[in-house]
Amino acid sequence: MNTLAIDAMGGDFGHLPILEGLYQALSERSFKVLLCGDEEHIKPALNAKYAHLIELVQASDVVGMDTAATDALKRKESSIYKAVALVKDKAAQGVISAGHSGSTMALATLRLGRIKGILRPAIATLMPNASSGRVLVLDVGANVDSQPANLLQFALMAHAYCRKVLGIEKPRIGLLANGEEVSKGNELIKASHDLLSQVSDINFVGNKEGNDIFKGAVDIVVCDGFEGNLVLKASEGAASLIKTIIKSELEKSTIAKLGYLLMSGVFKAVKKETDYAEYGGAPLLGINNCVI
Repeated sequence: MNTLAIDAMGGDFGHLPILEGLYQALSERSFKVLLCGDEEHIKPALNAKYAHLIELVQASDVVGMDTAATDALKRKESSIYKAVALVKDKAAQGVISAGHSGSTMALATLRLGRIKGILRPAIATLMPNASSGRVLVLDVGANVDSQPANLLQFALMAHAYCRKVLGIEKPRIGLLANGEEVSKGNELIKASHDLLSQVSDINFVGNKEGNDIFKGAVDIVVCDGFEGNLVLKASEGAASLIKTIIKSELEKSTIAKLGYLLMSGVFKAVKKETDYAEYGGAPLLGINNCVI
């Protein structure tokens, strides 16, 4: 049975949503859990049904969202530090945190190490597309000043991930740019395009614009972490705006409310497809162990 180390204290809303998600996961599949956090807060919220699968690991410190990523390396009593340490010590096969992504990346990179040949890890996330599939976008925030060699490695890691995890034998890889023409993009994009074009083992389909992410024309979109994070946050904002507009329109008339009731199944399906919370954790690719 696999064992996962979970940062129970990291996240915007404390430990309760993390525990709720853990119980939902345990209801679908059994695995052992090393839950890192303050026992005083966690113990009262533990579900006795899953007590035999959960072991508490005391961590009195929490790395906040406003903390510098490198500071986490000194915070040895923090929940994320202890969770990563459990993987390093081989007590767990993977670590999961909803907390400070920079701290998680820094600890994972320096404590667990990178895959041989990978210069920088990348955060990858799945986004919906018009063909009811998923597109893997990376990097979405781990690196804000990438080099062409980094983008090439992101593409190679995403290629392997899509084949082994998503079951896509020959994933189509696009490079995020401000136009599909080879001449478009800054120096990073132009140099990265040249590198990707020279690799025969991957299915590189050229430059792709932001709206191509959602069309189903590619399986992978490669970009620098700065642009990738902007795409991710803008997409989340657009999805939230659509929900707000629909709710506002429904409140304007009884006919609109009736129409909503008749199409409630459709609206639920749309919500499920566009809600970023439905897509789970983002893997940190390029690390020697599993980091989510």
